[in-house]
Amino acid sequence: MTGPGPGRRSRADGSGTHRGGGEAGAAGVAAGAAGGPEESPVPSSTAATGECDVTEPATPASGDAPASGVTPASGDASASGGGRRTGARRVPALLRLRRSRRRQLRILATVLATVVALLCGVAVVAYHRTDIPEPHPETVMQSTVFLGHDGEYLGRRGPVDRQDVPLGDVPRVVQDAVIAAENRSFRTDAGVSPKAVARAIGAALRGGTQQGGSTITQQYVKNALLSPERSLTRKVREALLAVKLDRTRSKDDILEGYLNTVYFGRGAAGIQAAARGYFGVDARDLTLSQGAALAAIINIPSHYEKAGADREVTERLEARWRWTLDAMADAGTITARQRGEARFPAFRHYPPGATGGQQQYLIDAAAREAAARLGITEDELAREGYTVHTTFDLALQDAAAERLDRHWSDDRGGDAKASRLRAAAVALEPGDGAVRLLLGGGDYARQPFNTALDGAIEAGTALEPFAGLRLRAPLDELADTAAPRPVNLTAAYAALVAEGRYATPYTVARITRNGRTVHTAKPEVRSVLQAKEAYAAVPAVVGEGRTGGLAPTLASACHTGGAGGGSTRRTTWWHGLDSQLALSVVLFADRPGAEPGTRRPAHLPTDAAELTAKAATDLWRTAAPRTRAPTTCS
Repeated sequence: MTGPGPGRRSRADGSGTHRGGGEAGAAGVAAGAAGGPEESPVPSSTAATGECDVTEPATPASGDAPASGVTPASGDASASGGGRRTGARRVPALLRLRRSRRRQLRILATVLATVVALLCGVAVVAYHRTDIPEPHPETVMQSTVFLGHDGEYLGRRGPVDRQDVPLGDVPRVVQDAVIAAENRSFRTDAGVSPKAVARAIGAALRGGTQQGGSTITQQYVKNALLSPERSLTRKVREALLAVKLDRTRSKDDILEGYLNTVYFGRGAAGIQAAARGYFGVDARDLTLSQGAALAAIINIPSHYEKAGADREVTERLEARWRWTLDAMADAGTITARQRGEARFPAFRHYPPGATGGQQQYLIDAAAREAAARLGITEDELAREGYTVHTTFDLALQDAAAERLDRHWSDDRGGDAKASRLRAAAVALEPGDGAVRLLLGGGDYARQPFNTALDGAIEAGTALEPFAGLRLRAPLDELADTAAPRPVNLTAAYAALVAEGRYATPYTVARITRNGRTVHTAKPEVRSVLQAKEAYAAVPAVVGEGRTGGLAPTLASACHTGGAGGGSTRRTTWWHGLDSQLALSVVLFADRPGAEPGTRRPAHLPTDAAELTAKAATDLWRTAAPRTRAPTTCS
C-alpha cells in the first residue's frame, strides 16, 4: 500500500486519517480504545484538510504492528474526527509554575546584576573624574584675635570667629570626645556611611526632610568643600569626595580640617574659637570635661550655645555630655577613673557683651599698629587669621574703668544738660614703652574716638617740669605744644624716671599666624635728655615728697597741673611715676558747638582737680600695690 501523497502528512498521534488508509484508521481506533485518556475531538476543519499538529512522539507499545504498511506514530492512532490521544506526557501544573518562577527569577537576577554592574562602572568613572576642590573662601577666611599681655582673650576682628590650629594643639581626649559624639568608626571607616547615604537618597527621592548621620569625613566635605545646597546631586558628590579624601589623606589631616571648620554656636567656627567663646581658654588648654561638652554641642549648636544661661538647655547638654563620656569609656579612650572624676564644666556668660566699654578702644589701637607693622591694611589683617599679643594689662584696664567711674560721671559740669565730662588715662613702662593701660573714653558705644591716643588736650601747667630742658627729638617740640596727646605726654614723663631715655609707646608685643611668629616688638629707645637734666627735673615732679635718689630707686612721685583755675578750669592732669610705671589721668569737659555734630571746650566743676586726684591716686595704688603712693604733689 502506498504512503500518503505529496504535501499530506499523517497525524502523528493517530487521530487523523489519510486517503487509502482505512485499515490504519481502524487500527488507530482500536489502539485508541485500548489506552490513553479521552481527549476532545479534533476540530472538523483539521480533519477536512488533512493537516495535523505535530507533538512529541512517544515510544510505541510492544506488540503493536503497523496496518497496511503504515507505521503508526508512537502506537497512537485515532479515528477521524474524534479519536483519543494516547501516550502523550503531561507536565503537572505545579511543576510548570515552579519552572516559570525560576525563569523569571533568573531574568530578574540578570537584570539586577546588569544594573549593579552599570552603577559600579558609573561610580568608578565618577570617582576617577572627581577632583578634590580647594576649600571655599568662607572656610579659609579667619578672624584675627587679640590677647592681653598675659594671654587673656581680649576680642577679635573679622567676618567670622575662626582660627586654625594644628591637630597637635588639640588634646587627644578632646579629639576622642568629638569622635565618640559624631563618628565612632572614624578611625576605621572608608569615609562614608552607606546606611546614611541610602537614607539621605531615599529621603531626597521622597521629598522628605534632610537626613543626618554623616561621617566626620562627609561633614568636613560638606562644611569646607561644597556649597550648602540640599540636593541629591550634592549628596552623591559628597559621598564620592569623602571616599576619595579618605583614600588620599590621613585620618589626622581630615580630623584637623574638621575641627577647624565645624560650627560650635556662639558665632564660633572651629575648636579654637569655641574654646575661647565657651571657656575663655585656648584649645590646647581644654580639659576632658570641657572637650566633651564642646563635642556634645556639635549636634545642635544653635540650641546648645545657650548653655550656662538657660537652665533647660544646660540640663539637656549635660545629658548629652554624660552620653559622650560613656561612649569614650566604652571605647577605652578614657579610664573608668577619668569618667568618674569628670564634672560638668562652667560656661562663660552668653550672650557676650556689646561693643561698649573699653574693649574696642584697645582693639582699635592694636589693630592699627599691627597692620602698620605687617605692611597690610586693617581689612587684610582682620581676615587673615593673625593672633595679636598686645601689651595691655586687662585687669588694670578693668580697674581703671571701675575706679574712675566711681569718682565721677560724665553728666557733671557747669551746665548738666549741655556739658559732658571726658576722661582719658594712659600707663606705660619707663625705658620700654609698652602701654599697659589705655582708657580712651567713658564708653566706646557713645564715644568711639580714642582720646588717650588721638585727642589733643590743653596741658597748661602739666608741662612745667619740661620748661627750660634741652630736649631732643621727638620731645624737642613738646614745649611748644599747648595741647599734647595724653600718650605722648605720658611717655615724656616716663623719660624723666628712665635717666632721660625716651621709649616710643607701643601696644603690640608679638604677632603670630598658624603658630609662627611674624613680628616681635623691639622697644625703640633713644636718649632725649642728659641724665643730669633728668635729675634736675625730678624735684619738680616729686616736690616735697622727694627724699633723694632717682629711678630705679625712686619710690613714687606725682605731679598735678592743668589749664585754667577755679571756676574757669578747663583741664586737670595727674601724673604718677616710679621705675616700673608712668601713669597719666586727664579730665576735661566739652559742650555742643555752634555747628551740628561739633563740640567745644567747657568749664570743669570747681572740685574737678580734687576729684581727679582722688580717682588717680586710687588707680595708682591699684596699678602699683607694692609702691608707696605719693602723699603730696606740687
